[in-house]
Amino acid sequence: MLKAVFFDLDGTLLPMDENEFTKGYFKFLLEKVQGKGYGDPAFFIDTIWKGVYAMYKNDGSMKNEDRFWLAFDEAYKENKSKDKPLFDEFYTNEFKKAKAFTSDNPLARDIVEFCKKNVKHTILSTNPIFPKGGQLTRLSFIGLKEDDFEYITDYSNSIYCKPNPMYFKSLLEKFSLKPEEVILFGNNTYEDGDCASSLGIKTYLVKGYIIYHPKAKGSYQEIEMKDVIPTIEKEIELRK
Repeated sequence: MLKAVFFDLDGTLLPMDENEFTKGYFKFLLEKVQGKGYGDPAFFIDTIWKGVYAMYKNDGSMKNEDRFWLAFDEAYKENKSKDKPLFDEFYTNEFKKAKAFTSDNPLARDIVEFCKKNVKHTILSTNPIFPKGGQLTRLSFIGLKEDDFEYITDYSNSIYCKPNPMYFKSLLEKFSLKPEEVILFGNNTYEDGDCASSLGIKTYLVKGYIIYHPKAKGSYQEIEMKDVIPTIEKEIELRK
């Protein structure tokens, strides 16, 4: 039986070129922290990436949030985690301007509503490297909100990141799911495809912004956004 559908966000439900999006929104983040004691902009951006990398390598011994801010504090050699409220404010407010670097997805609402009516669990398995506000703001770009999903991973409720298979394993355990009871829609051959399939989760890649990662070993069926609902219908029938 198909019990759960996992959705990636960036480049999947939310159409975007991730590099263009990141470069664009970093400009807004730099404006937010100007005059707040972060000094050289290049060093600040480099430190952001160090924090992201630390989350990617998280071994499960602490939340991604704590891993990020530990890296930040170490880089600046002072307590920068005191500025969490400043960053939370950014991801709830100014981050909305980053919608300019994304595209609309008029099918997103129908896809999610179909899942909620036909499977037990509809999960947003977006990489948990953002605060909750950052996840919800990006969701709003395609007209979705928090209660459209049973669960949304963010940096404060997660202790792993993709491409670590433990990220998906922790979701399976949280919802008492077996891999064969889940399908994933993503856009990255490595972070979605290899990561999920290593546990036995069937993965589909949504065309438009597929990332063919050089480390990827598997190949995955590619579908158009308009084919997501028919694909879920097919998987429901196959698993009855």
